Amino acid sequence: MGSLDFKSFETSANMINITDVEGKIENNNLYFRERCHKADKYYDFIVDKILKSFNTWFFKREQPDSVEKLKDAVARAVKLEQPVSFVLYWGKGPRFERAHPDVLCLNYLNEFVNRITKIYKEGATITLIFTDTHARLNGFPSDATLQYFDEIADSAAQFNFRHCKLGELVNSLEKPHPTPELPSDDMISKLSLSAAKWYRGTNTPHAAARTYYAMNMIEKRAVGLAFPDAIFITFNGSEMRELFPDHLSIFYMYSLKRGTSVKPWFLPASSGAEGDDPVNG
Repeated sequence: MGSLDFKSFETSANMINITDVEGKIENNNLYFRERCHKADKYYDFIVDKILKSFNTWFFKREQPDSVEKLKDAVARAVKLEQPVSFVLYWGKGPRFERAHPDVLCLNYLNEFVNRITKIYKEGATITLIFTDTHARLNGFPSDATLQYFDEIADSAAQFNFRHCKLGELVNSLEKPHPTPELPSDDMISKLSLSAAKWYRGTNTPHAAARTYYAMNMIEKRAVGLAFPDAIFITFNGSEMRELFPDHLSIFYMYSLKRGTSVKPWFLPASSGAEGDDPVNG
């Protein structure tokens, strides 16, 4: 009877154990990949549901500038289990006080948020950026501007909307500012028409339009840095795209209800939906 080769036996046992361990590792890897795949499908499903809740013709006046950017912004929020972040400019018109059009707009924005909250438990946040810099350019008295923005902030707080001032965002930028881009004649023409209606300063509407454009080139950078993961809502159309943060997704939205895009701060107190559609604000 031959003797046992313990060394050979030990080697065989080790090979069996190693093979067994490798099999378990491979099974674990497969399980992990399947879980990741299911998680990715789940995230895609939730993101798609959120997008469909607000990216509809009930709210949008035209297609977003980039659906992929829009989807990416929502996906980042979902994966971090955070609210979807939206920001928008809120301007100042001739009125000194909050009025019915402002309330209608805030209610409409709240309905926008509620659509998302029904789908996604973390919901969404709205930040109103009060364009104090534009009001100053247009020649509106600072005390009247402050009063109006304070009243809007009080109403917005009822919906847990946040707010800040555009001037504060610009002041937080490092100096010097880059040289602003030169506007096209078509853009200056559009802005000049609006300035002719709302500008109260001492310069010509054309000069005011050029100043307004230069300000926006700096301001959009400040907003982009302050809200890098947000979706930018505007009541303007895509012809004004260059005035808004370059890397953010832009959502072109109605202002008071479907079919109405005039900004509420330019409407008279008794109005609910009628009027021109001015740009400057």
